[in-house]
Amino acid sequence: MPRGEGKTVIRIRFKMFASLLAIVCTLSAFASQERIDSLGSGLVISLWQDEIPNHKMSSETEKYVISDGILKVEQVQNPEMEVFLPSQRSATGQAVIICPGGGYGILAYDWEGRDVAKALNAKGIAGIVLKYRLPSAASSIELHKSPLLDAQRAITLTREHAKSWNIDKHRIGIMGFSAGGHLASTAGTHFNNDTRPDFMVLIYPVISMQDNMTSSQSRSRDALLGKHPDNALKDFYSNEKHVNTNTPPTFIVHASDDDAISVDHSLVMYSALQKKQVPVEMHIYPKGGHGFGLGIGQGYLSSWPDRLFDWMENLPE
Repeated sequence: MPRGEGKTVIRIRFKMFASLLAIVCTLSAFASQERIDSLGSGLVISLWQDEIPNHKMSSETEKYVISDGILKVEQVQNPEMEVFLPSQRSATGQAVIICPGGGYGILAYDWEGRDVAKALNAKGIAGIVLKYRLPSAASSIELHKSPLLDAQRAITLTREHAKSWNIDKHRIGIMGFSAGGHLASTAGTHFNNDTRPDFMVLIYPVISMQDNMTSSQSRSRDALLGKHPDNALKDFYSNEKHVNTNTPPTFIVHASDDDAISVDHSLVMYSALQKKQVPVEMHIYPKGGHGFGLGIGQGYLSSWPDRLFDWMENLPE
């Protein structure tokens, strides 16, 4: 073999290996993205067509992670809503905007989002999964504002599309799980004429940001308000303090043994609604813990969606 030829062969083989490795990595990335995209089949609509309010450029990138069989979204940069519509034949005209939970740190996007939308579709109800921005010092101008802005925008957009989606614009509710329940209850207690939801569905929700409730919602409060929020900010986001006679009818579900978000959150909301004579139905289960989603395979917990559908059927049109 001529001198230097062996090194040339090695270099060629290394370049070929590097090229093949790059191709494999690229194909793997495409396969991963395809897997994520295939998990849902809804119509995806950006919330903001031009400038996104309360947003600043940062090095953060949106992440999709499948962990414990659940699709989780982190560092949301492109707030969107994914629309799942029932068949025209079965459509009731009702729609629910769904806010997945995750402690204002991630979104449990299928467990408390897409799965719920599909369950609603089976009953003729449009399910709209909200991929809302999470509080971030890096990408938010003011830490706490983005989630509510996105929820209010989703309500407005759903009403704008109501006719083409076969939805009654006066029968659009908002639903949330855990921290998503806090967002839903914030939207249901802080609104103007255009952004008022017609009903609320709160599933093991965070409600209050008061100090006496901190032990059971410190993660969500710290994420949304920061480590040392002032009293005005705590009061603003303690949604039991903002219930009035115009607060929409509300459906609440919680488990007594929830050791992540105390059932006291649901109880204070129920009490506030009762005092203002707002129609409210609440189901407290003795066992279930936190994060049970639709309750599938969990005994009597799995009956709560049926109680919800019964309640929704009897809402005023």
